[in-house]
Amino acid sequence: MRVVVRAFREGGAMAAAGVAPDISLREATQRKLRRFSELRGKPVAAGEFWDIVAITAADEKQEVAYKQQLSEKLNRKELPLGVQYHVFVDPAGAKIGNGGSTLCALRCLEKIYGDKWNSFTILLIHSGGYSQRLPNASALGKIFTALPLGNPIYQMLELKLAMYIDFPTHMNPGILVTCADDIELYSIGEFEFIRFDKPGFTALAHPSSLTIGTTHGVFVLDPLNYLGHNELEYRCCHRFLHKPSIENMREFNAVCRPGNCYQQGLAGGDTACLKLDSEYVYTDSLFYMDHKSAKKLLAFYEEVGTLNCEIDAYGDFLQALGPGASVEYTRNTSNVTKEESELVDMRQRIFYLLKGTSLNVIVLNNSKFYHIGTTEEYLLHFTSDSSLKSELGLMTIAFSISPGIPDCSDKAPCIIQSILDARCSVAPGSVVEYSRLGPDVLVGENCIISGSHILTKTVLPANTFVCSLSLKMNGHLKYSTMAFGVQDNLKKNVKTLSDIKLLQFFGVCFLSCLDIWNLKVTEELFSGNKTCLSLWTARIFPVCCSLTGSVTASLKMLNAIKTKSTFNLNSYKLVSIEEMLVCKDVEDMITYREQIFVEISLNKKQSDLEVF
Repeated sequence: MRVVVRAFREGGAMAAAGVAPDISLREATQRKLRRFSELRGKPVAAGEFWDIVAITAADEKQEVAYKQQLSEKLNRKELPLGVQYHVFVDPAGAKIGNGGSTLCALRCLEKIYGDKWNSFTILLIHSGGYSQRLPNASALGKIFTALPLGNPIYQMLELKLAMYIDFPTHMNPGILVTCADDIELYSIGEFEFIRFDKPGFTALAHPSSLTIGTTHGVFVLDPLNYLGHNELEYRCCHRFLHKPSIENMREFNAVCRPGNCYQQGLAGGDTACLKLDSEYVYTDSLFYMDHKSAKKLLAFYEEVGTLNCEIDAYGDFLQALGPGASVEYTRNTSNVTKEESELVDMRQRIFYLLKGTSLNVIVLNNSKFYHIGTTEEYLLHFTSDSSLKSELGLMTIAFSISPGIPDCSDKAPCIIQSILDARCSVAPGSVVEYSRLGPDVLVGENCIISGSHILTKTVLPANTFVCSLSLKMNGHLKYSTMAFGVQDNLKKNVKTLSDIKLLQFFGVCFLSCLDIWNLKVTEELFSGNKTCLSLWTARIFPVCCSLTGSVTASLKMLNAIKTKSTFNLNSYKLVSIEEMLVCKDVEDMITYREQIFVEISLNKKQSDLEVF
């Protein structure tokens, strides 16, 4: 299980969950949430908030989905008003990565605003992926992932805006670049502010274990010329390492050792200075670039024209920065999922373009970085007694009609904007969002149920993932429900039909599953690229005329696997998850969520009247 929680104390002293929440972090976070809540649905004054909030999308389908959801949020006054909200879509063709998306966004800003954007503070959120590791976010986007927080419910977009609430007023015109599936929490002095006011690039840095450093960016900071560290420090970066080995961290002097720093507040609020008991490095999260740097990148993109390779905004931009930057990284493709012929050349051009640009680092010594991009991380942080749950004030039942949840020391279910019958049962460790569950529904542990309507008597085995989508097929409204195990690897692919036995569905050989479903092993079984076969592209999910019918059909195919009994899928039209996203009917899914919202609102009003 891959769970990323970066904080000052890690390794043996810090498990992903089970560390006492930091009181100073909680108080700082709650202050930001309160301030953002005060701005929701109200016009913001000049300089009080972002001038522009832009979200990237991978294709036109995502673009439409994002624009519709932004429109709904603005209509319901869930976002600050008077801000320019945009969705910028990647051009059709080759995948261009978040670095390429950044370049495209710069060109869009130039087209819309001309030279005016030189004076704007801009938040750019990368949300162009298909969320294959957290598929309940696939249809409507990672940045619109629901959180058990707020009224109306916060999604990742609102949380991002809340956590960065202090940035625009202490930031020179420029662009802050972040991703849609991570959360940065930090505490600094009462009269201190994070300032993005230096030329070039400026990045936030968080103390992390060396192991965490191998999967993130690591800063090699210039040595301090004074003793003692504070919660907030402004440092210069000698060079940036992208997903380095521990040997490379040591070779380039990125490793900090016990005794030369302190941690404050991570022991349940104790503000005493505590010596670290292990080595650590400073790792990345978001970064800022001034308009001069942004203009330089834009001019480069205009010169290049069309991108045919994936560029990483962190690995390919930041590694070119700082006086110690070396061109050697441009030839290292070990961290690249697909090596295109143009990649090395493009990296080298970016390196020489940015060479000599400064990389400033804002060290946040009392901070945490959480990643919520996988089913395991999602379940852990929303249902366990995790630090994040306490620091953010995440709720067990958030804006829902639900039976009472018994107290549990380490785990609880999590219900988000859903309507559950009083006789329904949801086991600890499971999340239900945007769904309706009837009286005879029994949900096992560690399940995820999203956008579904289950009326009939149903038992969902532990570790089940169920997510329903509305589809528009040949002009008709249809429904399909993806169902599998929460630990199934939808991204794993094989090149030939003979190798599909290497894929697993709910822990069972996929070839055996096909036998149980009476499906033949042919190329037509898979959508898309026939040399990239996976659970993501497997046409195994029934298309039905009703939402409840689609859930029932998919749960029957799942139950057949668990009981090793036959369930014939040949009588259904079948689609893959890939095809579901192509045919998704965003408007109908939003309408379904709105219906649940209205019913919960009316119920709460009635309850308030009865109490009165």
